[in-house]
Amino acid sequence: MKAFVVREIDGQLVAEVGDTVAVPQEEGDVLVRVDYSSVNSKDAMVATAPSRVRRVSSLVGGVDASGTVEASRDEFFTEGVRVAVHGGSLGVGRDGGFASHVYAPARHLSLLPSSLSTYDAAVIGTAGFTAMASVLALEDRGLEVGAQVLVTGATGGVGSQAVTYLARKGYAPVASTGSPASSDWLLERGATRVIARDEISDRPERVLASERWDGAIDCVGGETLKEILRSLRYGAAVAASGLVASAELSTTIYPFITRAVALVGIDAVEASSVTRQRVWQALGELAPHVNFTTFVDRVIGLDELLQAFDDIRTSATQGRILVNVNDVTG
Repeated sequence: MKAFVVREIDGQLVAEVGDTVAVPQEEGDVLVRVDYSSVNSKDAMVATAPSRVRRVSSLVGGVDASGTVEASRDEFFTEGVRVAVHGGSLGVGRDGGFASHVYAPARHLSLLPSSLSTYDAAVIGTAGFTAMASVLALEDRGLEVGAQVLVTGATGGVGSQAVTYLARKGYAPVASTGSPASSDWLLERGATRVIARDEISDRPERVLASERWDGAIDCVGGETLKEILRSLRYGAAVAASGLVASAELSTTIYPFITRAVALVGIDAVEASSVTRQRVWQALGELAPHVNFTTFVDRVIGLDELLQAFDDIRTSATQGRILVNVNDVTG
């Protein structure tokens, strides 16, 4: 089969489309015939040398995949069912979704609701899964319809989908971005307004800022997360999944004690099977009200991945890059 293979040889990166064979790594692995994958920032990080996320010297890239089960001994994921595949070490420590076929443990598969195609599932991917998991986490904390919810990193994969999901569920998303030229695009996605990064909070001379947000979805981390915590309303929560700004968080205990706010971490890598099915079910329920194509920057073949990685690294995209794994020359 054709696949996008990443190798590190004597400290040098070799990343190219080549012929390989899908091989199971664990007893009970399920074989999926892949229709689509998508490009994530982690994929670009894997395709570097040295890489701080890639765990092996050679593998097929791609942390996402969607397609149809082709061979399985699992009683739940039977042959012919449509699935999303993501999480664990897929595309990081074992062969991933940039290929026509991929083996994965059943715990990293999710049945797709009938309202979602494999194309839709690839658009959603790990980013959209994280976005919906973040929305559900805020709802679990009591978020009410009409609430004003801040979304940071709003032009990214997680942020842009979070904006739309919040809007379709009746909330009022406020998009924060460092790309003011994307304001109209974010408003079209459902943002009620767009603000700059330095508008998240006020009163920098005080420990706590004014209470501004009924909830927040943070895809940035670092100083941005600190400012969110300072400006949440009493009892509100922030669902945090990103650290592109920094993995460090320097703050005080005051927001947690005097305003009873909560910091909720969102993980899509080792999410339980129960969480996965809950999130994909929620996505399926929302699907009739979402045009997933509007999230797509472009659809590429395997042989266009290197350029896509460069675009991801330089933030030269607006939305998701999908990979048709069966579209390859040579």
